Amino acid sequence: MLRDPATDVMEKAYARWAPIYDVLCGPVFLNGRRAAASAARDVGGLILEIGVGTGLSFDDYDASTEITGIDMSEPMIARARERLASGRYPHVKELAVMDAHNMRFPDATFDCVVGQFVITLVEDPERVLSECARVVKPGGQIILVNHLYSERGLAAAVERLLAQKARKLGLRPEFPFARLAAWAESHGGAELIERRKVKPFGVYTLVRFRRGERQRAAA
Repeated sequence: MLRDPATDVMEKAYARWAPIYDVLCGPVFLNGRRAAASAARDVGGLILEIGVGTGLSFDDYDASTEITGIDMSEPMIARARERLASGRYPHVKELAVMDAHNMRFPDATFDCVVGQFVITLVEDPERVLSECARVVKPGGQIILVNHLYSERGLAAAVERLLAQKARKLGLRPEFPFARLAAWAESHGGAELIERRKVKPFGVYTLVRFRRGERQRAAA
């Protein structure tokens, strides 16, 4: 398994991606994005989307939600602000350049935190997950959608082969579900409530955690 990617590497990668991200990644991530947003709408209320990127998900939410989006990439947030300026998304209340490792929100602010295709890319996934658990309200949810490492068989071998080159593009194909499960167990304040493949092809996995009513500090 490769080392976790450095933040500066990812910032440079996504600065390059920003101008073409919607065209290249919009169709590819469509089903996963909609699955995550649908789960978040079921929760409703105040929703934080980490790694909001160019705001491709804005269309997937509605008036039952109030969206705050953050991303560490200034070029990505700039594109999201352009999209917001259209006036089509009154449910999007705030966009900010912010590192999900160190969020500036008070504890228990949001009903739900969503991470679409982001948790496998951050420098310290466990720290980001703990920050998500901190800012979500007791009983609230953390909803993730991502491609997760196949762990066995031909797909796993291919992912390992491609992993080094994929890092240069801002991707990380070799991230396993077991790492998310281990975080939840060690954290103690997050319960896994769903893990399922996203239809129709099962390329992406939707994972949901619920924050407990009482939460002990993460290790």
